Amino acid sequence: MNRKRKTALAGGAGVAGAVGGGEDGEKQAMGPDSDRAKAAAVKLVPGGKANAVELDSEKGATWEVEVRRPDGSTVDVRLGAKFEEIAIDADSRDPRSDK
Repeated sequence: MNRKRKTALAGGAGVAGAVGGGEDGEKQAMGPDSDRAKAAAVKLVPGGKANAVELDSEKGATWEVEVRRPDGSTVDVRLGAKFEEIAIDADSRDPRSDK
């Protein structure tokens, strides 16, 4: 039997899936929990579309989800371990976002 299995576990939330480096040093997250984070984030930004999901450590958050608003600007939605709202911040990399 020659089987190979790869599973990466990251963060206290027990995220299973691929994890890589983000632009700002945070870890990109994929998998069922990141899908839940995206769903929670778009509920907080009406008409928004979730993009990148990262494991976060700012402001007591577990998740950071970048969400594009209908006007094209982006915000970072920070969520707790149970996908509750911690903060919604203008994306510092988007010149169209409110400062």
